[in-house]
Amino acid sequence: MRPWEMLARAARGTGALLLRGSVQASGRTPHRASSGLPRNTVVLFVPQQEAWVVERMGRFHRILEPGLNILIPVLDRIRYVQSLKEIVINVPEQSAVTLDNVTLQIDGVLYLRIMDPYKASYGVEDPEYAVTQLAQTTMRSELGKLSLDRVFRERESLNASIVDAINQAADCWGIRCLRYEIKDIHVPPRVKESMQMQVEAERRKRATVLESEGTRESAINVAEGKKQAQILASEAEKAEQINQAAGEASAVLAKAKAKAEAIRILAAALTQHNGDAAASLTVAEQYVSAFSKLAKDSNTILLPSNPGDVTSMVAQAMGVYGALTKAPMPGAQDSASSGSSRDDQGTDASLDEELDRVKLS
Repeated sequence: MRPWEMLARAARGTGALLLRGSVQASGRTPHRASSGLPRNTVVLFVPQQEAWVVERMGRFHRILEPGLNILIPVLDRIRYVQSLKEIVINVPEQSAVTLDNVTLQIDGVLYLRIMDPYKASYGVEDPEYAVTQLAQTTMRSELGKLSLDRVFRERESLNASIVDAINQAADCWGIRCLRYEIKDIHVPPRVKESMQMQVEAERRKRATVLESEGTRESAINVAEGKKQAQILASEAEKAEQINQAAGEASAVLAKAKAKAEAIRILAAALTQHNGDAAASLTVAEQYVSAFSKLAKDSNTILLPSNPGDVTSMVAQAMGVYGALTKAPMPGAQDSASSGSSRDDQGTDASLDEELDRVKLS
């Protein structure tokens, strides 16, 4: 049959075709062949987020956009139907060997989207299967670069590495991998027991370290407390000694002032009338008091040659007092003021002679 005859027959059946298109617009699913692809009914309604690849006489013709589309029967054929939605694919569980030779059982979930329906239709036979196999091989390759500990710590970086590797390989297929998530990681039972023992040992280590740090802090605090106590005690002792010294100095000064005042009063009393008699009476009283204390403190006794003669003893004491208190001559004062030392030597000699005389008597 020639092509223009086919077009004429298609025009005669336009009414029937429009009626079939109206039935599809009313909500019924389009007629599909035994292969699952929609049939060419001339008037077709493509759903949103789908791309229908049309071949004309066995060659790629165009991609139908969502909405109303008209095809030529017999010549045009819907060859592929691609979904533009995000597709979720479960990656089957597989074994992988880490850098430290530990065998893991790992699975994941792959999220991808078809960006170019033409490449997805003619670039690869089964896009989903190809991406799944690529994800498995990439996962094994990336796990072989990491040790077991880093696999658990760097899970996010591992997912990102797998996504980058898939996108580089699947670009020619018109597919883009959005993300990859590792679901479960199964380790061998013996390795799991070793990991559990390692965790327990690490916890015991942290507990021991914390306990030792607590003991150290306690010892430091106790030593610091003793140090502060010793410092405070020394400062208190220092303050006490300073106060005691100040008190003793004040007492010595008060005694000196009192003694000076007593000497002044005594000197004033001796210059008055009958002062010598009062001094003699005081010396006599002290002499009698000294004799009353003999042989009480020690068995060594020093007695004068005539202990019963109180009068001679008083006379000797008064003679010494008179020699010490004898007023210097006016000439001697002048010579003393001029710096002469001969009169001073004479006075000292007379005093020495008087004292020697008292001792001999």
